[in-house]
Amino acid sequence: MGPAGVVLNPEVLDDDPRFQWAHDRFCEMGLTGGFADRDVLELGPLEGGHTYLIDRLGARSVTAIEASARAYLKCLIAKETFGMLRAHFLLGDCLAHLRTTDRTYDIDVACGILYHLTNPVELLARRCRAIFLWTVFYDPEFIAKQEKPDARFSPAVPMEHAGFKHAVHRFNYGASLDWKGFCSGGELYSYWMEKPEILAALEHFGFGDFHVEQQPNVHGSALMLTARKV
Repeated sequence: MGPAGVVLNPEVLDDDPRFQWAHDRFCEMGLTGGFADRDVLELGPLEGGHTYLIDRLGARSVTAIEASARAYLKCLIAKETFGMLRAHFLLGDCLAHLRTTDRTYDIDVACGILYHLTNPVELLARRCRAIFLWTVFYDPEFIAKQEKPDARFSPAVPMEHAGFKHAVHRFNYGASLDWKGFCSGGELYSYWMEKPEILAALEHFGFGDFHVEQQPNVHGSALMLTARKV
């Protein structure tokens, strides 16, 4: 299970403070009620643990898109087990969904998915009025302290998406792919962004009113933020 995973036990689910944090930040930025009565798009629900929290915070609807067939089946079990009546799970590529839908959601949730993508900025350039993002990012200081700092990361690679020029670092999954519980993107690698690039990308696509926290994480520095369209 990746760093965004949650064991499906109601007592454990209630212990993840990130979603209450996001709920409170949304209230502070003028989204009265936070998640309550909002149409939420959740990208990468894994086993439905975070979907449960969003549902319990009163969302009007939760559309959750999971790419792993195994995890998707667990989401369906969780939906029935915990009575998530307002949650709708879809199996497939969340970016493919974003390319084809005309729907605009009130809140986008991307918790533990950005660093598994090969074009992460595409996920940030999407239709929503507000966003809650939690992601590990490429932190040069953290990487430099590792025993073999360049073993799994490439030097900066220039990219551009929808007019936003930026740099990414290729991360090779390596032996992690052999672990049965490992959940990743569909490729043998992903591209990680640096923190300033993530914030700049969101600003480029019209987001502002940022609430940002940086957290230590065993996989690297982690960024947690909320923002809304301004």
